[in-house]
Amino acid sequence: MSGRRRRRSPGSEGGGGAPAGGEPPGLQKKQKRLLIHQALTRDPVDVKSLRAAALSQGGLLTDEIRRKVWPKLLGVNVYSLPPKPGREVRQNHKDCHQVLLDVRRSVRRFPPGMQEEQRQALQEQLTDIILHVLKTHPDLHYYQGYHDIAVTLLLVSGERMAVALLERLSTLHLRDFMDPTMDSTKHILNYLMPILQQESPRLHDFMQRAEVGTIFALSWLITWYGHVLANFQHILRLYDFFLASHPLMAVYFAAAIVLFREEEVLACDCDMPSIHQLLSQIPQDLPYETLIARAHQLFQRLPHAQLAKQAALQLQKSISIGTFSAFQQAASCQRPDAILRQQQQQQQRHLTTSKAEEAGELLPAAEHSPLVKAAVWGISATLGAAALAVTQTALEWAPEFLLQLF
Repeated sequence: MSGRRRRRSPGSEGGGGAPAGGEPPGLQKKQKRLLIHQALTRDPVDVKSLRAAALSQGGLLTDEIRRKVWPKLLGVNVYSLPPKPGREVRQNHKDCHQVLLDVRRSVRRFPPGMQEEQRQALQEQLTDIILHVLKTHPDLHYYQGYHDIAVTLLLVSGERMAVALLERLSTLHLRDFMDPTMDSTKHILNYLMPILQQESPRLHDFMQRAEVGTIFALSWLITWYGHVLANFQHILRLYDFFLASHPLMAVYFAAAIVLFREEEVLACDCDMPSIHQLLSQIPQDLPYETLIARAHQLFQRLPHAQLAKQAALQLQKSISIGTFSAFQQAASCQRPDAILRQQQQQQQRHLTTSKAEEAGELLPAAEHSPLVKAAVWGISATLGAAALAVTQTALEWAPEFLLQLF
């Protein structure tokens, strides 16, 4: 198949990809916000529609929407977040020194113009988030570049939610990168060349003759391109895409980049240093929406199971691939935040009642008089009626209010 295929309209092959271009028009944005709100409030949550929104042109549009949707894409209950990590996570941890070094070098990953004190505080949080996840899951091994993913989650969602999102990602999409050896990571990289072979045998053969391998794409995959892209909005757009996709989608996106640059590659000298130098430097002005659509189409047209057979790859080596179907099924059974909030409030009321009953058992008999009970019941009934009225009013105005939030 010729490399010219990349010149076709990205939506022309029925892959459900986004049209070329950047942000969707204003009307489409309003419609997307409404669809996202409806998907979030359905019971169970319509995760399929949320994934479609993340894949389509412009992704999830704003950080406020991402804070609502990213947890649902990963099956995280925002009403049951872990506590903020304490400094004890740094004690006697084998990776603490390396994490500190990497975080200190991550200055460019923070928004330009941010005050130094604020950045340093975020870097402290970033260190604690990473070490908390590693300490909670001793089977996970830190790798350089992991902090690039963690800082993106932190900047969008805040410390507590970032802990939950990073922990979930580390046991799912990133799991193969966190083995004690590079074997699983190499296995994931090995999917790249079969995709190129199917799409452009000429390009594939040229790269094979040059023996360039796939190491040029290593930092792309293990940081979800966060380490190699300068524009934070481009990074966020890719995170929307990857969080809504199969763990191998970052490889398909790498293939889309290489195919897009096919003519540049073929114009190089056919040797490893020349091609490696070209491909390891990602242009900052790439047409990201076009590439996202192309990667999505490649994934649909060239299923990873088919590639595994052709390239003699063994699926069972990948924990991320092997557990993805079960994760998708579990994510489709999530309750909307309104229900989760009610459940949390009921648990708190139950806990408060239990404590009150325990305290009541310690009171002298005189405290159990009918007059005291009647007074308490009267106050409770009055407060309950007021709370019901407030809740009813809030529910009547909720849709319009939430749309204003979006």
